[in-house]
Amino acid sequence: MTRRLTAALAALLLTVIPLAVAPASAAPRVAADQVLTWTADDSITRYKSAPTTAVAGATTIIWENSAATGNTTGMPHTLTFDTSTEGYNHDVTLNILASPFDANDGRHQATVTLTPGRYRYFCSIPGHSTMVGELVVTEGGGGGDTTAPTVTGTVAGDRDQDGNYLGAATVTVTATDADSGVQTVEYQVDDTSFHPYTEPVRVTAIGDHAVQFRATDQAGNTSAVGSVSFRIVEPGEEEDTTAPVVTAALAGDRDGDGNYIGTATATLTATDSGSGVATIEYALDGAAFTAYANPIVVNAAGMHMLHYRATDAAGNTSAEQMSHFTVVKPQAPDTTAPTVAATVAGDRNDDGAYVGGATVTVTATDAESGVAKIEYALDTGGWTAYAAPVAVRAPGAHTVRYRATDTAGNTSTEQSTTFTVVTDGSDRCPDSDTRATVIIDGGDTGVANVDTGDGCTINDLIDEHADYPGHAAFVRHVEAVTAALVTGGTLDRRQQGAIVRAAARSDVGA
Repeated sequence: MTRRLTAALAALLLTVIPLAVAPASAAPRVAADQVLTWTADDSITRYKSAPTTAVAGATTIIWENSAATGNTTGMPHTLTFDTSTEGYNHDVTLNILASPFDANDGRHQATVTLTPGRYRYFCSIPGHSTMVGELVVTEGGGGGDTTAPTVTGTVAGDRDQDGNYLGAATVTVTATDADSGVQTVEYQVDDTSFHPYTEPVRVTAIGDHAVQFRATDQAGNTSAVGSVSFRIVEPGEEEDTTAPVVTAALAGDRDGDGNYIGTATATLTATDSGSGVATIEYALDGAAFTAYANPIVVNAAGMHMLHYRATDAAGNTSAEQMSHFTVVKPQAPDTTAPTVAATVAGDRNDDGAYVGGATVTVTATDAESGVAKIEYALDTGGWTAYAAPVAVRAPGAHTVRYRATDTAGNTSTEQSTTFTVVTDGSDRCPDSDTRATVIIDGGDTGVANVDTGDGCTINDLIDEHADYPGHAAFVRHVEAVTAALVTGGTLDRRQQGAIVRAAARSDVGA
């Protein structure tokens, strides 16, 4: 009783409160300048597509969970806006249930008014709360970015005791904009003319100088002009006798032994606080020294020795430094799909048919990158992730298709196994459910609960009180049972749809 009351309350919640929903058969009439679309397919852990950003104002929301968007199982989903979690906007009440079997074929439309901030949305069907996301809404219309960027400048270089720069000074300009972002940065030296800033500005002329700078953001706001002032003087006559400091940094993908896989890249840097660095040189594997201009890329397999040195403007050369490393060939990519197999188990009669039910077990192996997933499809159903052996109890002929994919993305060729399930010929349901109509978890489908010919009614075959590994497994079981009854002429397609929708709305197995 408690479980059915919970299901009834859940069904009450899965309504639209209160919004206008346009039928899918009619051409959608756009009720606002902005249209946001959510879609769903067979997944029960994520929406197939969903917007992440929007602008404030009147908005048309399209919510589609249909065969056209990839829903092949008939699983219903909701689009529900959160109105209670702290930190989110709570001014939009939206709770739309969509299913390929509903009157709109799973496509619904509503008009809302969004305000700046964040909205949280989720699927409210029991067992599906992991389908969740966020929508960030920014100011629309005249509420754009009106704040100019922040721009600063710093001066660097060798200085004397009076703070003057010796021989040269380098000005670095930095700009930030928290709204639309920085578009351009400009500078000028000594009130000449503004130029695009792309790298630090080096000034070498002796005398007093001022460097001005400004920045403009993506919205067209330009900052006030900033400025730094400094003086450059002749460097002292003291002779530079100190060699530069030079270092090497190695980069690349490495294996467990520290070897570089396929390629190693060496980057050389040198500093000199006196006259400044003039040249950097390197020698690889005993070759002659060569001027360094760009990172050194080494892709030949084997051990390597890299020697390097630097010379300053005064002619001082550093002692030779050395780095050694090993490059190994990368492993060949995995292009082989997994091996997949299936076995069918159960009690069999003299004709080889499985009496009362069959269990299909699928296994897969992959000697290279490893198995990532196994999938199966029962009869005409869609592909489903395989997690446990599949029990098939519906009488009739059945086909289970199966395949596997490894972590490198290789998918095996689709395979299949075919078998037949029959009843044991006796009254299989002595305590038969003889209610007049098919009822699932308290929901009346309105379909007559007839005897299927072996002492069992449709409700007996559905067996809502059995143990199922999850709600989706229960729905797939109901689909298989009703598909066999359609084939045998006990049900028509409309009646099957009514029963499957009731199973999807229930919380059996959840």
